[in-house]
Amino acid sequence: MTAPTRCGVVAVVGAPNAGKSTLVNALVGEKVAIVSPRVQTTRARLMGIAVEGDAQLLLVDTPGIFAPRKRLERAMVKAAWEGAEGADVVLLLIDARRGLADDVAEIVTGLSQRPEPKWLALTKVDIASKERLLPLAAEANQRLPFAETFMIAAPQGDGVPELKRRLAAALPAGPWHFPPDQITDATTRLLAAELTREQIYLQLRDELPYAATIETEQFSEGPRATTIHQSILVERDSQKAIVLGKGGTRIKAIGEAARAELESLLGRRVHLFLHVKVKPGWADRRDAYGEMGLDWVE
Repeated sequence: MTAPTRCGVVAVVGAPNAGKSTLVNALVGEKVAIVSPRVQTTRARLMGIAVEGDAQLLLVDTPGIFAPRKRLERAMVKAAWEGAEGADVVLLLIDARRGLADDVAEIVTGLSQRPEPKWLALTKVDIASKERLLPLAAEANQRLPFAETFMIAAPQGDGVPELKRRLAAALPAGPWHFPPDQITDATTRLLAAELTREQIYLQLRDELPYAATIETEQFSEGPRATTIHQSILVERDSQKAIVLGKGGTRIKAIGEAARAELESLLGRRVHLFLHVKVKPGWADRRDAYGEMGLDWVE
C-alpha cells in the first residue's frame, strides 16, 4: 500500500526586499528565484517546488507589495495578491530590521480580510536587534493573530529546516502535482530571462533605473548546446550606454555571468547573445507583460 502524501500551496508575501526569494530558494534547496539588493526584483509569480518527507510544497514567490504608481507596479502588486488566493498557507515575511513600517502594516491589514491560514516569519534576524524580535512578533500578532510565528535568517539556513517541516505538516493530504525532481513550474525561457535580469541588477545597481526588462527573441536547444538571443529593453539612449559600458565591457560581463548561471541551471553548454534596444515606454506595451509573466492592467 502506497504511503499517503501531502501537497499544497504556500504563498510567500511581504514588502519589497523582505527576503521572499531568498527564503524560497532556501526551502527548495536550489536557486529558482533571482535575488538582488534592489527592491522589487521579483516581478511575476514564480513557483518553487520543495519536498519534505511525504509532502510536496508549492512555494509561490510573489512580488513585493507596496503602493503602486505606474502600470508595471500595479501589475506586480496585483500578481502578489492573486498569488495568495486559495493558498493552504499564506506566509508573511517581515524584515525584522524594518518592523511594522507603514507599508508592512498595510499588508497586515490586507491579510486580515483574507480567509487563508496566515503564518508569520521575521526575517534577517541575524542582523536585526535581538532585543526587538519578541516585541515585534508580539505586536504583529496583536494586529493579526498568526497561526504560527518563526524567526529565520534564510541565507544562513537558520530556522529554515523547522519552518519547512512545519509547513509540510500543515499541508492537506493529496497527490503530488509535479515529479519529485522538478524544482519550479517556470519555463526555461522565463528563467533564462530572469537570470539575465538578475545580472543587470547585480552589476549596475543604482546606475540603471528600474525600467529595464529582458525580451527573449530566440531560444533553441541543439544536440550539444542551447542558443539564446535576448534583448535588454531600456527607455533612453543614455541607459543603453550604461548597459553597454565603455567598449562593450559591461554587457560582456553581464553576458558571461548570466551564461554561467544558465549553464548551471540547464546542465549543458549555452550560447548567449545579448543586444540592447531603446524602446521608450516599453512598460506601457501590452505585449511586454506576457513576456514577464504578468497580466496587463488598465
